[in-house]
Amino acid sequence: MVRGRRVCLVVVAAMVAVPMLLPLTAVAAPKTGSATPSAGEPGVTVPESCSLPTGFAARNFPDRPRIDNRYLPARPGTRYVFEGTANTDEGIVQRRIVTTVTDMTKVVNGVRTVVIWDRDFNNGELAEEELTFWAQDRHGNVWNLGEYPEEYEDGTFVGAPSTWIAGEERARAGVIMLAQPRVGALYLQGFAPAVDFYDCAEVVRRGVRICTPLDCYDRVLVVDESSPLEPDSGVQRKFHAPGVGVVRITAIGDPEAETLTLTRVTKLGPEGLRAARQAVRRLERRAYRISEVYQATEPARPGAR
Repeated sequence: MVRGRRVCLVVVAAMVAVPMLLPLTAVAAPKTGSATPSAGEPGVTVPESCSLPTGFAARNFPDRPRIDNRYLPARPGTRYVFEGTANTDEGIVQRRIVTTVTDMTKVVNGVRTVVIWDRDFNNGELAEEELTFWAQDRHGNVWNLGEYPEEYEDGTFVGAPSTWIAGEERARAGVIMLAQPRVGALYLQGFAPAVDFYDCAEVVRRGVRICTPLDCYDRVLVVDESSPLEPDSGVQRKFHAPGVGVVRITAIGDPEAETLTLTRVTKLGPEGLRAARQAVRRLERRAYRISEVYQATEPARPGAR
């Protein structure tokens, strides 16, 4: 369930045409060719190694959002807790991420999405709180349509400069899990030039077995997320268990060396769902005050199943 990397990743300006109504697997960019301008940003070039899937269209999504992808299910009322460590400027910290799939929905770029509520804690102190908007198309691909990530320092809100919403300021949705992931598939997970957001993923292995303190999992899918625009940031490797989602995250060549393991999965009752709805509304109130791109969206409302 843990969301994708927030650092800049690769984007390809030249898209490969794919019929809109065919199931999407991935659109691989040409292996040759020069770098292309980054969405019209003067003087900025990026390598061609990952392209944006062209299967996005509002008509390809159901009116009532439902995310039941085998490797990234997001059932409303489910809460995931990840625990681990990361190397920060203050040294090694104990990191805890709490991801809640709310029963709130929000229309983004013409698509009704499921609202995901994330909280990141370093040594028990809130470092980030975020709303993310996911939707699954009729073929089973899960898309990310935007993020509102609030940042905190010493427990105090300091801003949300990395906010992006698909359809605003040239931002475009990206796939965060394919319906039919195949080893070698490269796919863009989001494109927001205004905040230098270019997330790219590659399926590197299938059929892996891993064990965590919570359980052992078979037929695990392994996905690498990297940042060629920030080559020193290394690779974040995610392990997706069938029917569960992300169960482990490791780092390869990443100075932050973040390592996380799924330690708890719970189903929220009525009180927990009510609290999650209140949190979404609280975050939205501030988002509408401080973010112009967020102001272009309709408020979230209950309705996810």
